[in-house]
Amino acid sequence: MKDKKRDVELVVVSDVHLGTYGSHAKELLKYLKSIKAETLVLNGDIIDIWQFKKRYWPKPHMKVVKYIIGLATKGTKVYYVTGNHDETLRRFAGMRLAALEITNKISLELNGKKVWFFHGDVFDSIMHYSKWLARLGAISYDALIYFNVLVNYISRLLGKGKVSLSKKIKDNVKTAVKYINNFEETAAALAIQKGFDCIVCGHIHHPEIREINDLKGNSILYLNSGDWIENLSALEFNKGEWRIYRYSDDAALHSDDTESEQGKSLDDMDNKQIFKEMVNEFHQ
Repeated sequence: MKDKKRDVELVVVSDVHLGTYGSHAKELLKYLKSIKAETLVLNGDIIDIWQFKKRYWPKPHMKVVKYIIGLATKGTKVYYVTGNHDETLRRFAGMRLAALEITNKISLELNGKKVWFFHGDVFDSIMHYSKWLARLGAISYDALIYFNVLVNYISRLLGKGKVSLSKKIKDNVKTAVKYINNFEETAAALAIQKGFDCIVCGHIHHPEIREINDLKGNSILYLNSGDWIENLSALEFNKGEWRIYRYSDDAALHSDDTESEQGKSLDDMDNKQIFKEMVNEFHQ
């Protein structure tokens, strides 16, 4: 990885789902190492505790956790906003470790605008009234992603490009499109009611930046960071402007497979040793 990093004031990442087969931890780590962010907002579902199994916690997933902890110990302000898949952490809301803070939602002022960050599962009626159904859906989604990995492996052998089965389903099923629109408009309406200028969510795995108007003609900027399962996307705020970052468009990272010396040294460690190194960082 090149030593030169892009300066970014604030980065939002959500729906990484570490601990699942579909999580693109390697790509996320390369992205995080390519930037120098003043503030990092982890906007929910970073660790998928619903699907978490000790037998599946690969080294790249541990490396992501260690790198984020390292950022916090070196002064980067890190907000871990809880989501539905990591809802167990909600009982620790308010806890701080170095510059890392666990919270359920945050409000920041950026360029004179009031910005509200939260995951967004509060708008999902399935989460509130049929949690077992939501968990079943999550298991089915993870199975589809795993099957998608096999499909893409065969596709590469045949010299063809990647396909996203779940994205194709969502893009073509009218009820899914309607759900996304309803989610965005509901989130925007609540944020307008509370006096915010901008709202930033995750949860629906659909990266977006758009102005939304309510029935009274009030407008708000709605943003969604997408996910690191299918879209491999994030939000970046710099010099008063928001933009959607897409890993697929970052040619520099695709062509650069080198790692820092620290990254190489971690390859020689197992997860327990990496965890021990991570804990030691808090005592330095």
